[in-house]
Amino acid sequence: MTAPTSGRIADGAHVLPLRVYYEDTDAAGIVYYANWLRFLERGRTELLRLLGHEHSALREARDVSWVVRRCAIDYLKPARLDESIEIVTSCGELRGASLDMLQQARRGEETLVRAELTVACMGAAGRPVRLPPHVRTALAQVVVSGSPRSRHIRI
Repeated sequence: MTAPTSGRIADGAHVLPLRVYYEDTDAAGIVYYANWLRFLERGRTELLRLLGHEHSALREARDVSWVVRRCAIDYLKPARLDESIEIVTSCGELRGASLDMLQQARRGEETLVRAELTVACMGAAGRPVRLPPHVRTALAQVVVSGSPRSRHIRI
């Protein structure tokens, strides 16, 4: 039995292949807009898993959880039932307790969705905590060098 894929690191970004299932689509067979958020979450989760820092392990060992503070998303083109897509994830600025994540969904070379998120580390008491140093070091593999902090998606 083979394990599900956590994707791969390619060209300084994490790439997670996905297939569009019936449950992901609306009545017209097109990915329902809210389901893109689930796909993006899978990309971020599998990036951490591939780097050796699963959500559950961080919560158990350090009482660290991740929360999305901000999400800006552009829906550019639809994906349809049974298509293969990829979720591409990289990091922008890494700050004390938060970081910017840059994500896109692609079908081949075609960009379907583009998103920019601010993700924060929270402790058990619900207050921000510093990004653990070993996680910061691991995420450095997918930092877009020279990426300025942006409050808007660049189109």
